[in-house]
Amino acid sequence: MSEPILLGLSGSLRQSATNRKLLREAARLFDPASFVEADLNLPLYDGDLEEGEGIPTGVQTLSDQIGQADAIIVSTPEYNKGPSGVLKNALDWVSRTQGNPWANKPVAVMSAAAGRAGGERAQMILRAYMVPFQPRILQGPEIHLANSSNEFDEQGKLTSERYEKMLHTLMQKLRAEIGI
Repeated sequence: MSEPILLGLSGSLRQSATNRKLLREAARLFDPASFVEADLNLPLYDGDLEEGEGIPTGVQTLSDQIGQADAIIVSTPEYNKGPSGVLKNALDWVSRTQGNPWANKPVAVMSAAAGRAGGERAQMILRAYMVPFQPRILQGPEIHLANSSNEFDEQGKLTSERYEKMLHTLMQKLRAEIGI
């Protein structure tokens, strides 16, 4: 196999979000791979928009990226005890594209949040959201990065050996899922 394509989806749009940092750390530990960070800054799903204009270009790009990826990592913040609307909106839009790019795709789910549970509820709900798409979601180790704004150094590297070790194990399991 040539260098695998690893796609990252962050449920936060902020460039400096801890969920983006967590994805980048996961990609570093997964390495080597061609890492692509998806753009989830999409219009809100609207059936009238879809009917009138079709699938937006950004949505089709995301769907194509999912289909082309060898493995996917998804990181969500926890907003009001659930995943972000940004992430749910992206899932809803992709469900409207042709085929099912998620089918049988190896996926690792993680979360980074300000609270002490590290987004555990958001991650549980996200896993349920993904059931209709039938990906191969890894069951662990679960990464719930609590107090996430204090878990990265200035370069965006995890400072906790415990979290880094768990994330490394998760990425090794993801590599094994794609046969490398």
